[in-house]
Amino acid sequence: MPGDWEAVIGLEVHAQLLTRTKAFCCCQTSFGAPPNTHVCPVCLGLPGALPVLQGEAVRLAVRAALALHGQVATSSVFARKNYFYPDLPKGYQISQYELPLSSGGWIDVEAFDPKGNPTIHRRVGIVRVHMEDDAGKNLHGLGGSSVVDLNRAGTPLIEIVGAPDLRSSEEAVEYLRQLRTLLMFLGVCDGNLEQGSFRCDVNVSVRRRGETALGTRAEIKNVNSFRFAQRAIDFEVTRQIALLSAGGTVVQETRGWNDQEGRTFSQRSKEEAHDYRYFPDPDLPPLRLDPEWIERRRAELPELPSDMRRRLTDEGMHPYAAGVLTSHPGIARFFGDVVALGSNPTRVANFVMSELMRDLQTDGLVARFAISPAQLAGLLALVEKGSISGKQAKDVYGEMVGTDRSADEIVRERGMSQVSDAGAIEEACARVIAASPRQAEQYRAGKTGVMGYFVGQVMKAMQGSANPQMVNEVLARLLRGTGEGA
Repeated sequence: MPGDWEAVIGLEVHAQLLTRTKAFCCCQTSFGAPPNTHVCPVCLGLPGALPVLQGEAVRLAVRAALALHGQVATSSVFARKNYFYPDLPKGYQISQYELPLSSGGWIDVEAFDPKGNPTIHRRVGIVRVHMEDDAGKNLHGLGGSSVVDLNRAGTPLIEIVGAPDLRSSEEAVEYLRQLRTLLMFLGVCDGNLEQGSFRCDVNVSVRRRGETALGTRAEIKNVNSFRFAQRAIDFEVTRQIALLSAGGTVVQETRGWNDQEGRTFSQRSKEEAHDYRYFPDPDLPPLRLDPEWIERRRAELPELPSDMRRRLTDEGMHPYAAGVLTSHPGIARFFGDVVALGSNPTRVANFVMSELMRDLQTDGLVARFAISPAQLAGLLALVEKGSISGKQAKDVYGEMVGTDRSADEIVRERGMSQVSDAGAIEEACARVIAASPRQAEQYRAGKTGVMGYFVGQVMKAMQGSANPQMVNEVLARLLRGTGEGA
């Protein structure tokens, strides 16, 4: 981005609540059913049908608002948002406008590189969290026609309206990642991007650095991919800067994203609130919440991913590792289960990131590892005791994958116990040093980096079974020509 311009980005996130039924009726919310089978007079908006607010949707919405440090209203009002689209059979969406469920709040967005250096640190304000129901889904090009699947119509959503506090596509994507993770930790949303249960509208404007007034924004609708969001923001920022630099003006409009062409495109002029003719829904009374009930919901909040990251780093864990372990509730749960079995947290984190993440499969809130927490705890216990080396542990893990076999069983069968016999290790080290006079002289001349060569040769000679700590100690002593330990 040219140095005299800055981007101003705000995101409106729509998250589908993890309820079994829709927001105002008893139709199921399960994904993948045959088209138009999970519908009823209420979600179809048939005359005479009356909506009834489902309590579980309220509980989950409040849970999310509290975790975002919002002020939950004791009285909020549902409104009709009027517009006409084929996927909206009622001719309006039930939403909230003047009196939303929650106002204010914030989320801290932090990221670190593999070296532990901070790359992003920004507090992003939350303007509001409100409840609404979803529309159906338009399907185009089926037999040359456009059709509508109304199974999704009436599905409960929360809309999280973020303040325009983000300044780059990287910050925006990290905000989306961490907000999604937060909702998944809460059990509020499954975060499925492909199914559209977590998606966002991206508002982008640009302004000269130092200016405080907001520029004219364009809204990019229904982005359901982190990659799409980043590419769309980058394109839109570049487009607006070029337009303004050439003396043109940015039009406030709704735009779409064409990933194949790598560009945004105009869809329609941007609606304002008055275009929707909001008014209180006459079929739904105000939602009144007891302050004591709200506080009970606050007390039920689990440890949030940001708090867990902070706790782990305070306990000495590398910031990048803490970020990986808290990137999915299933990963965090697995890590906690292994540590609870007595394993060293840092050793668990290192092994999870180096080995287990390759075989990890996630499906919504579920994370499937190739071995169980008990299997990993047993494997790491052997490393802790010095029975096997770290390299051997990786080999044992490879044999455990997809089985219920214990590390002890595999080590016994293969005769893999680590050699800690001082005499055997010293003999092997002496042979390697004798066969490498040039490297030995380099070490004695101060080039200590060649120690890695010696360790590798000894481990090779002992088929990876030697205790690496003992190997290092013996090599250092022999290379210095002393009879004492390193």
